[in-house]
Amino acid sequence: MILLVVDVQKGITDERLYAFDTFIDRITRLIDAARKSGTEVIYFQHDDGPGTGFSIGDEAFEIAGQVTPEKSEKVFFKTINSCFGNKDFAEYMEQQEDKRLMIIGLQTNFCIDATVKSAFERGYRVIIPEGTNSTFDNEYMNGETTCRYYNQFMWPGRFAECISFNEAIRMITK
Repeated sequence: MILLVVDVQKGITDERLYAFDTFIDRITRLIDAARKSGTEVIYFQHDDGPGTGFSIGDEAFEIAGQVTPEKSEKVFFKTINSCFGNKDFAEYMEQQEDKRLMIIGLQTNFCIDATVKSAFERGYRVIIPEGTNSTFDNEYMNGETTCRYYNQFMWPGRFAECISFNEAIRMITK
């Protein structure tokens, strides 16, 4: 299994996120469990392009301090919502025998959703632990409703296995 940490970047990782404290606690615990068990952890950073304030070289682009990658962990950049838009990552994943991908990070309704669906279309077993993705309020739904919509309605039984946090810890430490 690979643990994919998507877009947990300084510019968007703060108290504006739905259930911020739970989100940070759970993703840091999963990353720690993955490292202890030898599960590969791969990070992604979204790049909105030069001059946006959210691009390579900008403080907001950097990975949030709570989840700093270790030197041995891979970090990929992307310019579209799905992580599979990065050709190097897509090729790397094609070489992996284990087709299980646990996806955590930001934002539920953008890059997490796109990556979940792209992974599913490529034949991966997609696993989403409860409380490990989040988003902001928007003009249509608040963050809680958005998270519930994807985690409890859109993904389960269609694109991903949405499991409890404790089950995810057990799964990643096997």
